[in-house]
Amino acid sequence: MHTPILIVGGGVGGVAAALAAARVGRACVVTEPTDWIGGQLTAQAVPPDENQWIEGDDGVQSATASYLEFRQRVRQWYRDHRPLMPEAMAAPRLNPGNGWVSHLCFEPRVGHAVLMDMLAPHLDAGRVRLLLRHEPVAADVHGDRIRSVTFHDQRTGDPTTITADYVLDATELGDLYPLADVEHAIGAEHRSVHGELHGRTDRTDPLDQQAISWCFAVEHRPGEDHTIDEPACYTFWESFVPDLTPPWPGRLLSWTICGADDRPRDLGLTPWPDEPAGDAWGLWRYRRIVDRSLYVEPNDHPDVCLVNWVQMDYFLKPLLGVSAAEQAAALAEAKEQSRCLLYWMQTQAPRHDSDQTGYPGLKLRGDELGTPDGFAKAAYIREARRLAARRVVTEGHVGEQQRREEGLSPTPDAPSGMAAEPFADSVGVGHYRLDLHPSTAGRNSIYVPAAPFRIPLGALLPVRVRNLLAAGKAMGVTHITNGCYRLHPVEWNVGEAAALLAAHCFAGDFEPVVVYENQERLRDFQHFLRQQGIPLSWPWERQAGL
Repeated sequence: MHTPILIVGGGVGGVAAALAAARVGRACVVTEPTDWIGGQLTAQAVPPDENQWIEGDDGVQSATASYLEFRQRVRQWYRDHRPLMPEAMAAPRLNPGNGWVSHLCFEPRVGHAVLMDMLAPHLDAGRVRLLLRHEPVAADVHGDRIRSVTFHDQRTGDPTTITADYVLDATELGDLYPLADVEHAIGAEHRSVHGELHGRTDRTDPLDQQAISWCFAVEHRPGEDHTIDEPACYTFWESFVPDLTPPWPGRLLSWTICGADDRPRDLGLTPWPDEPAGDAWGLWRYRRIVDRSLYVEPNDHPDVCLVNWVQMDYFLKPLLGVSAAEQAAALAEAKEQSRCLLYWMQTQAPRHDSDQTGYPGLKLRGDELGTPDGFAKAAYIREARRLAARRVVTEGHVGEQQRREEGLSPTPDAPSGMAAEPFADSVGVGHYRLDLHPSTAGRNSIYVPAAPFRIPLGALLPVRVRNLLAAGKAMGVTHITNGCYRLHPVEWNVGEAAALLAAHCFAGDFEPVVVYENQERLRDFQHFLRQQGIPLSWPWERQAGL
């Protein structure tokens, strides 16, 4: 099989890439190892983490037009398919779950349905071919070009080899890089490698990687008992005290966690039908994906809480730089840890309303996640292999504290008074804190401010391979800056920009590196991106002439 553009991975970046390629008339093939597209939006069951301007507040466009279209289509899906109360139906900023982590908490199955609807006309026209349950297992490389990628069809066991002019890596772990001998990094760098303020001070450690999480969904049925069987490893996890620096405040299975300031913080659970007292930020509403109060018949749509909390962060073993058997063991243990968290909540967790323990009425909800057991189809992956790119984004480019300490001039109109590096080769914008969860090397969380940033084209381009582009999290970032470039709208933007770059190169009959190195070509490409609804800078940057 041959395709002009091969997109390996059907997650957030992969879907955005396919939509972009098809929109400008370029055919592509998308492969995905699960049976759902959408990655962290769907199969990994993570409501979108987004920047504070995602709704267009203050006239700031902070995501691509196609990502904003996806968000509006999700809202419209609920209006079209669910019996909502009149006020919910009319709400321009309808939030189906009313979770406080995001302006748009929704069921993963709805996200998958909306993405499939967006792809449908392109699938029907043959511009996009979608191969689900296909996992990359080999690559044929000649010189500095990838000629083909071979996939394992999980349904038949047969191999499928696809040749392509351009290959986009939109996998969750940067799986193409080792298969094609593409230069890349894993783990945490020593501070001296990139001069990063929060880099390691002892040594570079490839096995120092962020925690993964296996999400699940529950409803609460007071007076009923839906307690699962005690997991085999429950004794271990029930008494587990993380050995982290800075120290964790006690057992991991507890309502007391380590806050952003490294101090203990209590976050209890107040499940439906109760509400937390005052303005407390209870965990039930943190990532709630179904708010029953929005429905005309609430009994038909019970509250559903999506559980993605630090108590289920798995950081005992890394996923990268280990054997396939070790990686599989880490994934299995992560899911087992999540089962233990659920069992603890059902049997031993301190209750909000009495001196008793446990919420046996917590019931797993598989419908929303497309699974029979109520757990996500795949683990939530925060950190992938990182491309050795022509430009690597470092903390010095985006970290507010480091940029201040280095004496860089403030930008008065910027939200915090500090702008990020104004990359001249910008292909998009994004914003999130430098948010790193506990690591496999015993480092506790890092949670420090980052300035609203640009996405540089150079971070999508390998230092050597000429027809490969990063189209997701596995781009040219560091262990530290991955913490702000890994979020949903940024991953979408990266995938979209990668596909449009491939299409632009087809039209001009030149290679991506030419766009990066030639100022005239770069300006033409950036004009093309703007025409496609992709902002390349922030308003305060333009006001400051950056």
